[in-house]
Amino acid sequence: MSEQSFPGWHGTTIIGVRKGGKVVVAGDGQVSLGQTVIKGTAKKVRRLSPGGQDVVAGFAGSTADAFTLLERLETKLEATPGQLQRAAVELAKDWRTDKYLQKLEAMLIVTDGASLYVITGAGDVLEPEHDVAAIGSGGNYALAAARALMDGDLDAEDVARKAMAIAADICVYTNGSLTVEVISG
Repeated sequence: MSEQSFPGWHGTTIIGVRKGGKVVVAGDGQVSLGQTVIKGTAKKVRRLSPGGQDVVAGFAGSTADAFTLLERLETKLEATPGQLQRAAVELAKDWRTDKYLQKLEAMLIVTDGASLYVITGAGDVLEPEHDVAAIGSGGNYALAAARALMDGDLDAEDVARKAMAIAADICVYTNGSLTVEVISG
C-alpha cells in the first residue's frame, strides 16, 4: 500500500554493540501506527538457535516481514551450521532476487557473538567499521550516541542501554522499554 492510503508502521530502534568479547543487541518496544502508539512492549530482538547455534537478531520495519526474514535466516543457518556470514549472504541474495521477498520492508541486525552484520533488502550484508550498528527510525541517534560512548569504560551492554536511552529521548517512534540480548564471541 502507498504511504498516502495507509499511515504506515513506524518505530523501532535496534542497536548492536561489540566490545570486550561480547556483542549486545538491544531494541525498544514501541510500535506506532501513524501518530498513535499501538504497543509499548513489543519484543524486536530474538535469540535463534538453529542446529544448536546461538544467534541473536534484531529487526526494524514491518513485523510480519521481519518474521518472514527471521524464518528464512534460520533455514539458511541450518543449511550452513556455524557460518553466519554465509547464511546472511545467502539470505540477502534471496531477498534481492525473489519477487516475494523483494516486497518485504524490514532490516536485520544479526550476530553470533563474533561477527555483527546488518542485512538489508538491497542485498547488503554490512559489517560495521566501529563495532556499532543501528537500524530503524532512531538508529542514527543510537549509532551516534554509541560511537561517542565506545571509547569510555562502559561495557557493551551499558553502551547499548545508554545509546538507546538517548535515542528514546530524541525519536518519537522509540521508547525506553528495552529487550536486550548478550552473546559472547
